[in-house]
Amino acid sequence: MSDEAGKTVYEQLGGEPAMDAAVKLFYEKVLADEHIARFFDQIDMEKQLKKQKRFLTMITGGPNNYTGRSMRAAHRKLVQKQGLDDSHFDHVVEHLGATLTELGVPAHLVKGVADAAESMRDDVLNR
Repeated sequence: MSDEAGKTVYEQLGGEPAMDAAVKLFYEKVLADEHIARFFDQIDMEKQLKKQKRFLTMITGGPNNYTGRSMRAAHRKLVQKQGLDDSHFDHVVEHLGATLTELGVPAHLVKGVADAAESMRDDVLNR
C-alpha cells in the first residue's frame, strides 16, 4: 500500500509511533464497546496490543513482522463458540476508522486502512 510520492500508508501515518498510538486508542474504544468487549474477556491484552500493532503495520505497508496465526485460525473459536459475526466485525472497523480520524489521519488514508481491514472480513468470519 503506497501513495504520496511512493510512501507506504505506514510511513504516511507516521510509522511506529503512530501505530503505537493507534493501537492503544483503538483498544480503548473496543473494550468500551458492550457489543464486542466480551470477545476480549480472556485475552492477554498486552500480547493482543503487540499482535495488533504488527498486523496493522503489515496491512499498511510497514515492516512485516506479523507472525501470528492466520485471521481464519485466530478467529475460528470466536465464530464457532461465541458467535462472532458481521455486526461485530462492523464495530471493529468502525472503531478503527474512528481511531485514525481522531488521530488526525486524512480521510483517504482512513479509507485505505478500512478497505484493507474489510478485505479480511471473510477470513475473520471463517467464510
